[in-house]
Amino acid sequence: MESTFSSPAEAALQREVGAAGLLTALADLDRVYELQRVVRFVRDLGCQRVALQFPDQLLGDAGVVAARLEEASGSKMFILGDTAYGSCCVDVLGAEQAGAQALVHFGPACLSPPARPLPVAFVFGQRSVALELCAKAFEAQNPDPTAPVVLLSEPACAHALEALATLLRPQYLDLLVSSPALPLPVGSLHSEPEPLERFGRRFPLAPGRCLEEYGAFYVGGSGASCDPDPDLSRLLLGWAPERPFFSCCPDTGRTHDEGGRAGRLRARRRYLVERARDAHVVGLLVGTLGVARHLEALAHLRNLTRAAGKRSYVLALGRPTPPKLANFPEVDVFVLLACPLGPLAPLAPQPSGGFFLPLLSPCELEAACNPAWPSPGLAPHLTHYADLLPGSPFHVPLPPPESELWDAPDVSLITGELRPPPVWKSSNDPVCSALTPRPQLDLVESSPAASFLCSRSWQGLQPQLGQTPVTGAVSGRRGIAIAYEDEGSS
Repeated sequence: MESTFSSPAEAALQREVGAAGLLTALADLDRVYELQRVVRFVRDLGCQRVALQFPDQLLGDAGVVAARLEEASGSKMFILGDTAYGSCCVDVLGAEQAGAQALVHFGPACLSPPARPLPVAFVFGQRSVALELCAKAFEAQNPDPTAPVVLLSEPACAHALEALATLLRPQYLDLLVSSPALPLPVGSLHSEPEPLERFGRRFPLAPGRCLEEYGAFYVGGSGASCDPDPDLSRLLLGWAPERPFFSCCPDTGRTHDEGGRAGRLRARRRYLVERARDAHVVGLLVGTLGVARHLEALAHLRNLTRAAGKRSYVLALGRPTPPKLANFPEVDVFVLLACPLGPLAPLAPQPSGGFFLPLLSPCELEAACNPAWPSPGLAPHLTHYADLLPGSPFHVPLPPPESELWDAPDVSLITGELRPPPVWKSSNDPVCSALTPRPQLDLVESSPAASFLCSRSWQGLQPQLGQTPVTGAVSGRRGIAIAYEDEGSS
C-alpha cells in the first residue's frame, strides 16, 4: 500500500547523482567560453586563485573549462555552482569564501555593480547568428531607411551586432548599435563623453538625440510567442510605448512584433501597483546581498511603506519559492529587492509561477506608495532599485507631511472602495510600535501580524498552564506518517 502512493524511503538513499555531461563540443569550448581572453585577464591581474561562476544550465562544461584554464594560466580555479539568489548576479560572497582574488562570470548577467570591489570578467557565450537572415528580417520590418532604429540583442548574441550593422548601414542612415555595459577598467580615462547607460547596455547617442526617438530590433530568443526572458521583459517595459519593437530569432530570422507582449506587461504592472495600494502589510524580500546599495534600498522601502501607512516586514529567505512565501499568510503583497532581472524572472511575476500572492518590484511599490510619483503614462519603468535612491536622475522624494498630495482622494480599481489617506510617519519615528495606549490606559496589540494570528482558529502549540490535567508519559505511535506500525498493512 505504501509503494502505491510514494516511492520507498530507501530509494532516496540509493539513488546515484549522475554528471550532467559536456554541453559544448570540445572543439568549440575555446570559442564559446573565450578561454584566451579569460587567461589574459588572469595573467594581467597576477591572480593565483580565481573563482568561476556558472549558471545551472552550464555546469556540465564547468570541469573541462576549469581544467583548461588552470593548465593555461597556472592559477587555481574554484567552481561556484550554487548561488543563494539569482545566477545572473556576481557571487562576491562565494568568491570571498574561496579566497579568490578575481571572478569570471559565465552566462547571462545583469551587470549590477557588486557590493564589494572585486575584479570581474564576464563571458556571455557566443551564440551563432545567421547574419543574412537577420538582415533580411530587419529590412522587412523597417522599410523606411530614414527611421531611427536601435540594434539590441541578448547577451550571447552581442558579438554579432557590429557585423549585422555593417550589412545594414549602407541602406539605413540612422542606425544605433548598443553594447553591454561592462564595468570599465579601474583607472581608465576617457576624453569622450560617456554614452547613455540604460537596461544594462550603452547607447552611443549623438548630441541632442534621446533614446525615446528610436525603435528597437532585438536579436535573440526563439521567436516563439511564449513568455519572454527577463532581459527582454526589461526592455519591453522600459521602451517608449509609441515606438515599434521587433524581436528576431538569430537562427531562423523569424521576427515577432513585441507590441502585444509589451502591452500585457504594462497592464500587469498597473495591476500590481493597485494591489500594492490596497495592501496593509508588505513583505520585503531580501533577494541579494552582493549588489551595491542593497541596504540603502531596503531602508528606503521601509521608510516608503511607513509613510504610506503600511506595515512592512523584512524577510531573508534566499531564493523565493511558493512554499516559502506560503508561510506568511498575513502578508498582502511581497516586494523582491534584487537585481534588475530578479523580479522579472519567469518564475516571479507570471501567474503560472505558483505564488499565491503577487511578487512586486521596488519600482511598483514606489509608484503605489509615493504620491509624487508621475502617472503611469509619464513615469518610466525602472527595474533596478538604485534608480529610486537619492542621486539618481529618476529619484522622486516623498512629499512633506503637510502636502496636499497625501490627502488626495483615491479609489481602488480592484475593490471599488475609497482608500483612506495614510497617516504620515517620518523616518525618525520608531520602526515598530507593538503596544498602543488607549485613553482608558489599557494596552492592545497594533501589529497586523498579531491581529491576523488572533483571527486564526489554530495558533500553534499553547502552554495552557493549569488547564491541562497532569498524566504520566505514555508511548506514542511509531513509524512514518504514511504507515504507522499500529495501522497494519491495509
